[in-house]
Amino acid sequence: MTLYATVDSPLGELLLVGERQPEAGRTEQAALVSLSLPGQKGGAVRQEGWTHVPAAFSGAAAQLREYFEGHRTRFELVYAEGRGTEFQRRVWSAVEAVPYGETVSYGQIAERVGASGAGVRAVGTAIGRNPLLVVRPCHRVIGADGALRGYAGGLERKERLLGLEGALAARTARTTRTPLAAR
Repeated sequence: MTLYATVDSPLGELLLVGERQPEAGRTEQAALVSLSLPGQKGGAVRQEGWTHVPAAFSGAAAQLREYFEGHRTRFELVYAEGRGTEFQRRVWSAVEAVPYGETVSYGQIAERVGASGAGVRAVGTAIGRNPLLVVRPCHRVIGADGALRGYAGGLERKERLLGLEGALAARTARTTRTPLAAR
């Protein structure tokens, strides 16, 4: 059974989609299948037959709220299993390992999953198919030249998320340092 809820955020109303996942001794929580932003390229859209159960996403909603308030740097959520290809899952795992407040290039992710060289494009495609925006932080992946590149939720939102995490300031500081000899 597909469950859904919406959560207000600074990025707009988020659509959380999940599958029923009972946990022993706890309120039933959904295993997250998708987290979509308004107008997201390829994002989930509410379907007839889905059941609106906000309580099943209470943990995810609380963690998202903490993240947007600057009090959470890592998500601890249950994701639905069996999503994506084996290659996509490897890429998504590498993306999840990128720490809060840091960025890596598509090429660095490709190296981490053993797909460097021509594999960078495949990595970009896998990242673009990430169904869990924000919580699986593909916004932390940027171009080799430091430029913001592709984000299914839009580059403005990518920039906003990186700004929230302080990654833009850190990146700017690294690229605009004045050499000691010029001081």
